[in-house]
Amino acid sequence: MLDVVATGDLLIDFSQIGKTDMDLPILEANAGGASANFICACAKFGLNTAFIGKVGDDVFGLSLSNLLEKLNVNVSNIVCDKKYFTTLAFVTLDDNGDRSFSFSRKPGADTRLELIEIDKTILDCKLFHFGSLMLTHEPSRGTTLKMIKEARHNGALISFDPNLRESLWDDLDTAKKYMIAGIDEADIVKISDDEVDFLFGCDEKLGAEILVSEHGVKLCFITMGKKGCYYKTNKYAGYVSTPQVNTIDTTGAGDIFGGSAAYRFLSLDKTLEELTDADLQSISKFANTSAALSTEKKGGIPSIPDLFEVNQCKDSFYDVISVN
Repeated sequence: MLDVVATGDLLIDFSQIGKTDMDLPILEANAGGASANFICACAKFGLNTAFIGKVGDDVFGLSLSNLLEKLNVNVSNIVCDKKYFTTLAFVTLDDNGDRSFSFSRKPGADTRLELIEIDKTILDCKLFHFGSLMLTHEPSRGTTLKMIKEARHNGALISFDPNLRESLWDDLDTAKKYMIAGIDEADIVKISDDEVDFLFGCDEKLGAEILVSEHGVKLCFITMGKKGCYYKTNKYAGYVSTPQVNTIDTTGAGDIFGGSAAYRFLSLDKTLEELTDADLQSISKFANTSAALSTEKKGGIPSIPDLFEVNQCKDSFYDVISVN
């Protein structure tokens, strides 16, 4: 049985590294995609992993598939599509250093994945992870919902990252509808404070309460950038701060948090119901450290720190505030 299987976006991030004399962005290509960042973090920390997705039969798609294979991710269910191109993301910076996303995905190959194209035996795993970008369009939306059902039938826990990218949805009402639908399928949710505000119009504490009490989420992490994260189950809740690092690029940090949290949780070999507050603090410390360290490098997948680096740093700083 595999430890973690993820499905979702596997793409090229073109990240801004400067400007030309004509004030146009200079871009650097890096491997990324929210679900790909997640699964590569799991693989880098030693979990037995696989990725399900679709890329174009082009230089980018082939390079991405080869990279994941080199990182010890099972790529037998990455499909190459001869008709549709690999999705590309363009990450540019404003004068304040804030990111803006543009996508070449009209449609991208990732949205064209169909269930008949994959080997469903790959869904025999401990944890199945998906993101909202597989829910933006058919046929990937229906395919993902069927994979969730199959994975749950096999006994897997379901992990979800809403990961709002407004420009990829037809409208924000549709985005909210399917992000909520994803949450309703999930045992574990990693969500940002901005996404909590988008979905529920509230702060992280009330958002976490809504996720657990109204949507049946068993464990949620609400990431808050430099302010750290808030964790909650039906028994425990608390804040964990983020270490101060020399941040140069936050691309993929939330995804790396999610993959790191999944690794730390599975390494405890406990059910969600058995997790103690100390366990939740440990998971959050590890994930916060991993995500913070990733921001000291450029890109998503290339920025994932190794296990030694995270373990060396994670206990050297931290304020943990348990709230119940």
